[in-house]
Amino acid sequence: MVVVDLALAVICFGGQCHPALVGNNTPRGVFMLEHQTTEEPGYGGDLLVFSEDRSHLWAIHRVYTAVPSEHRVERLRSRRVALRQAVTHGCINVMPDVFAQLVQCCSNQALLIR
Repeated sequence: MVVVDLALAVICFGGQCHPALVGNNTPRGVFMLEHQTTEEPGYGGDLLVFSEDRSHLWAIHRVYTAVPSEHRVERLRSRRVALRQAVTHGCINVMPDVFAQLVQCCSNQALLIR
C-alpha cells in the first residue's frame, strides 16, 4: 500500500518516505492507483491516476515545472513541510526518480491519503 500523509507532505511506499507536493483539495480516502499515459506537456508522459470525475483528474506524477514562478522543485527539496503543502491543484507531485520507483513497485496498488 502507498500512503500519503498530507499533514507531513510525504509519500511512503517500499519502507521509505519521500517528500511530496500536495494541495488543499487533494482528496482523502482509499483509492486504487491506475497507471495511465498522457500527452499533456509537463507530466513526463505518464502518471498514476487515483481519482477522477467529469471535470477533474487527480494523480501522482513527476513534479510539474511548466510554471517556473511556482518554484515546485525547490519546494519539493525543502525540509519545511509548509512549503510542500497547498502547492498543487490536488495532484501529488514527486521527484522523477521517486515516481519511477513508485511505478515500478506500486502501479496497481491501493493508495491511502490521510
